[in-house]
Amino acid sequence: MIVVIQCAASKRRHAGYFRAPDGRRVLFVARPELAPSTDDLIYARPDDAAWQGLSWRELVVRYNETPNRNPHGLLSAFELYENEAYRHLTKQFRTESTYILSAGWGLISAGFLTPAYDITFSSAADRYKRRKSKDEYYDLCMLPRGSNEPMVFFGGKDYVPLFSELTKSHGGPRTVFYNSAEPPEASACLLRRFEAATRTTNWHYDCVNAVLDGSLELAEPT
Repeated sequence: MIVVIQCAASKRRHAGYFRAPDGRRVLFVARPELAPSTDDLIYARPDDAAWQGLSWRELVVRYNETPNRNPHGLLSAFELYENEAYRHLTKQFRTESTYILSAGWGLISAGFLTPAYDITFSSAADRYKRRKSKDEYYDLCMLPRGSNEPMVFFGGKDYVPLFSELTKSHGGPRTVFYNSAEPPEASACLLRRFEAATRTTNWHYDCVNAVLDGSLELAEPT
């Protein structure tokens, strides 16, 4: 079983920042030109040119090629977000089978060393944080090639289009849980409505917890 959960705005306080050659911290956002100005912080999009002819995204990928060397103190993706659901998922399903759907980085493995970033699909966020569907991103997709394992996705409707696109070549069945009154558009995916006790933005954490405590079966009831 492969489990995918959307990213979160709330990051842990000890999250590490990627660094520019001059030592300044880099915070990745959707629209750097709209971000509040500060002297000790560089705002950048993941796919902006960085240095040595590479984008920031390419540099972060290279950084992950030597994970035992982590001079910037970056956290693994499952350790980056505040909610404990990310840690619980990796404990139950193993880090190797858990993935994060990130508005900034794409579909990344739970163990991917991920720098601090503030990019979201949420329309309620500040404008400089908001990624729009038409924006050009070179999203990563770290799923194993040739896999036909069942896959489930826990996340809001704003993230479903990206999930559907990045996983369209996956060989196994894909299940998308949703909580909205109307089901989302998710081509070739099985849609299952999760009845949350209360209608909240973060209902998918309740869905994760229901799976983990055994009150919700991942397999579709027959």
